Amino acid sequence: MTKRAAGRAGGIAAALPAALFVALAGTVLHRQQLLVAGVELPWGAVAALVLLASVELLLGSAFRSLVPTAVCGAGCYALTGWWSTLEIGKRLIIADLAGNLWIFGTAAVTVAMLLWCRRYARRAG
Repeated sequence: MTKRAAGRAGGIAAALPAALFVALAGTVLHRQQLLVAGVELPWGAVAALVLLASVELLLGSAFRSLVPTAVCGAGCYALTGWWSTLEIGKRLIIADLAGNLWIFGTAAVTVAMLLWCRRYARRAG
Protein backbone atom coordinates (compact mmCIF):
# COMPACT_ATOMS: atom_id res chain seq x y z
CA MET A 1 0.00 0.00 0.00
CA THR A 2 1.40 3.35 -0.98
CA LYS A 3 1.66 6.25 1.40
CA ARG A 4 -1.01 8.14 -0.54
CA ALA A 5 -3.48 5.23 -0.41
CA ALA A 6 -2.85 4.79 3.32
CA GLY A 7 -3.53 8.48 3.87
CA ARG A 8 -6.75 8.26 1.87
CA ALA A 9 -7.89 5.21 3.85
CA GLY A 10 -7.14 7.04 7.10
CA GLY A 11 -9.08 10.04 5.84
CA ILE A 12 -12.12 7.92 5.08
CA ALA A 13 -11.80 6.19 8.47
CA ALA A 14 -11.82 9.62 10.14
CA ALA A 15 -14.59 11.03 7.95
CA LEU A 16 -17.22 8.41 8.76
CA PRO A 17 -17.42 9.03 12.54
CA ALA A 18 -17.08 12.75 11.86
CA ALA A 19 -20.13 12.54 9.57
CA LEU A 20 -22.07 10.70 12.28
CA PHE A 21 -21.10 13.30 14.88
CA VAL A 22 -22.01 16.27 12.67
CA ALA A 23 -25.30 14.68 11.60
CA LEU A 24 -26.29 14.00 15.22
CA ALA A 25 -25.14 17.35 16.62
CA GLY A 26 -26.55 19.30 13.69
CA THR A 27 -29.91 17.56 13.91
CA VAL A 28 -30.15 18.38 17.60
CA LEU A 29 -29.01 21.95 17.01
CA HIS A 30 -31.00 22.83 13.87
CA ARG A 31 -34.33 23.44 15.67
CA GLN A 32 -32.98 26.31 17.82
CA GLN A 33 -34.64 29.59 16.87
CA LEU A 34 -34.47 33.20 17.97
CA LEU A 35 -37.48 35.50 17.95
CA VAL A 36 -36.56 38.96 16.66
CA ALA A 37 -39.32 41.53 16.03
CA GLY A 38 -41.91 38.78 15.63
CA VAL A 39 -39.81 36.78 13.15
CA GLU A 40 -38.25 33.45 14.09
CA LEU A 41 -34.66 33.17 12.88
CA PRO A 42 -33.31 29.60 12.57
CA TRP A 43 -29.89 30.28 14.07
CA GLY A 44 -29.51 26.60 15.00
CA ALA A 45 -29.60 25.48 11.37
CA VAL A 46 -26.97 28.07 10.48
CA ALA A 47 -24.81 26.97 13.43
CA ALA A 48 -25.19 23.33 12.35
CA LEU A 49 -24.00 24.23 8.84
CA VAL A 50 -21.03 26.13 10.29
CA LEU A 51 -20.20 23.02 12.33
CA LEU A 52 -20.34 20.89 9.18
CA ALA A 53 -18.15 23.33 7.25
CA SER A 54 -15.54 23.45 10.01
CA VAL A 55 -15.33 19.65 10.32
CA GLU A 56 -15.05 19.28 6.54
CA LEU A 57 -12.35 21.96 6.44
CA LEU A 58 -10.47 20.19 9.23
CA LEU A 59 -10.61 16.87 7.37
CA GLY A 60 -9.57 18.41 4.06
CA SER A 61 -6.60 20.24 5.53
CA ALA A 62 -5.47 17.46 7.89
CA PHE A 63 -5.46 14.72 5.25
CA ARG A 64 -4.65 17.01 2.31
CA SER A 65 -7.26 15.26 0.19
CA LEU A 66 -10.77 15.98 -1.04
CA VAL A 67 -11.93 12.43 -0.33
CA PRO A 68 -12.50 12.82 3.46
CA THR A 69 -14.39 16.07 2.88
CA ALA A 70 -16.63 14.40 0.31
CA VAL A 71 -17.18 11.30 2.46
CA CYS A 72 -18.09 13.42 5.49
CA GLY A 73 -20.55 15.52 3.49
CA ALA A 74 -22.13 12.53 1.77
CA GLY A 75 -22.44 10.63 5.05
CA CYS A 76 -24.00 13.58 6.83
CA TYR A 77 -26.40 14.18 3.94
CA ALA A 78 -27.40 10.51 3.82
CA LEU A 79 -28.05 10.36 7.57
CA THR A 80 -30.05 13.59 7.70
CA GLY A 81 -31.99 12.57 4.61
CA TRP A 82 -32.86 9.24 6.21
CA TRP A 83 -33.90 10.90 9.46
CA SER A 84 -36.18 13.26 7.54
CA THR A 85 -38.02 10.40 5.81
CA LEU A 86 -38.90 8.33 8.87
CA GLU A 87 -42.58 7.76 9.59
CA ILE A 88 -44.59 10.43 11.36
CA GLY A 89 -43.85 10.46 15.07
CA LYS A 90 -40.31 9.16 14.61
CA ARG A 91 -39.11 11.81 12.17
CA LEU A 92 -36.19 13.88 13.49
CA ILE A 93 -36.18 16.56 10.79
CA ILE A 94 -39.42 18.10 9.55
CA ALA A 95 -39.98 20.07 6.35
CA ASP A 96 -40.00 23.61 7.71
CA LEU A 97 -37.53 26.45 7.23
CA ALA A 98 -35.01 25.11 9.74
CA GLY A 99 -35.29 21.53 8.49
CA ASN A 100 -34.97 22.45 4.83
CA LEU A 101 -32.06 24.76 5.57
CA TRP A 102 -30.28 21.95 7.43
CA ILE A 103 -30.96 19.24 4.81
CA PHE A 104 -30.30 21.19 1.62
CA GLY A 105 -27.65 23.40 3.20
CA THR A 106 -25.63 20.25 3.91
CA ALA A 107 -25.22 19.66 0.17
CA ALA A 108 -24.41 23.31 -0.54
CA VAL A 109 -21.84 23.54 2.26
CA THR A 110 -20.18 20.30 1.13
CA VAL A 111 -19.81 21.58 -2.44
CA ALA A 112 -18.40 24.87 -1.13
CA MET A 113 -15.92 23.08 1.13
CA LEU A 114 -14.83 20.78 -1.70
CA LEU A 115 -14.06 23.85 -3.79
CA TRP A 116 -12.26 25.49 -0.88
CA CYS A 117 -10.25 22.38 0.10
CA ARG A 118 -8.86 21.94 -3.42
CA ARG A 119 -6.00 24.18 -2.29
CA TYR A 120 -5.00 21.64 0.37
CA ALA A 121 -5.08 18.60 -1.89
CA ARG A 122 -1.72 17.03 -2.67
CA ARG A 123 -0.60 17.46 -6.22
CA ALA A 124 -0.04 14.28 -8.22
CA GLY A 125 3.46 13.69 -9.40
